Amino acid sequence: MTWKTQLPAVRGKLLVDETLAPFTWFRVGGPADVVFLPADEQDLADFLKALEPAVPVLAIGVGSNLLVRDGGVEGVVIRLGKGFNTVEPLGGNRIRAGSAVPDAILARKAAEAGVAGLEFYAGIPGTVGGATIMNAGCYGSETANVLVSARVMDRQGVVRELSAEDLHFTYRHSALQDGETVIVLDAVFEGLPDAPEAIKARMAEITARRETTQPIREKTGGSTFKNPPGYSSWKLVDEAGWRGKPFSVDGKSGGAMFSPLHSNFLINTGEATAADLEGLGDTVRADVLAKTGVQLDWEIKRIGRKG
Repeated sequence: MTWKTQLPAVRGKLLVDETLAPFTWFRVGGPADVVFLPADEQDLADFLKALEPAVPVLAIGVGSNLLVRDGGVEGVVIRLGKGFNTVEPLGGNRIRAGSAVPDAILARKAAEAGVAGLEFYAGIPGTVGGATIMNAGCYGSETANVLVSARVMDRQGVVRELSAEDLHFTYRHSALQDGETVIVLDAVFEGLPDAPEAIKARMAEITARRETTQPIREKTGGSTFKNPPGYSSWKLVDEAGWRGKPFSVDGKSGGAMFSPLHSNFLINTGEATAADLEGLGDTVRADVLAKTGVQLDWEIKRIGRKG
């Protein structure tokens, strides 16, 4: 791969053949050909414009809803961090947040600004970029209810602004998942006015509920499957008998399991590989389909080559 030895100059960091496991909550996955940590928006744009056009590009956040396969990822993986993590109240019950801002921080900053309606983000363990792309939501609310617009950068480094209507939100999906590669830079959200203390009280309830019902201190990827129309994924997995059941490959347990606490949370209890985790997920999908006729679709994003 000659392109790896002829990378554009950057002000951020370029890591060649970098293992991606530390970048994900599951702590599994092979190496990316290159990991790029851009210093800011201009650094990202300059890099993309100079990068060989045929090289695949993929942006990731904190890896909370991501399973990287053991064979690694072809091309450049872009990890957004500093330079993409500012939050700015805009007045009029609006707030702008960079794509690398954790959802919980967005909720807190909105509360401090007296903007209600974003409390649900306190229960989502991802970032603004991921929430925008997948229409993240929980506890009866979702991104489509509060997002006004998003700025995105395409593979050629060109920036454009998209309205909520442009994103064509549906359940856990947006138009950003289709077609060409785009990277979310920031997004504007709008809520309703309320007293900061009242908003924070509702956020505290969400946080407490999450801590008692979800395995947030495990190596996990959040909700594994989307809820099929008319069904709850956790209930389908539970009734099929997979809650807390160790998964073995060739008679050996690799540490992949659906959490005893929440049966729609796939967890790595030990030294599971990405293949162990994905294998368990697909086994459960097949079992639920055979027993109920209901198809479970992955909510966790799986990327890369199988080992």
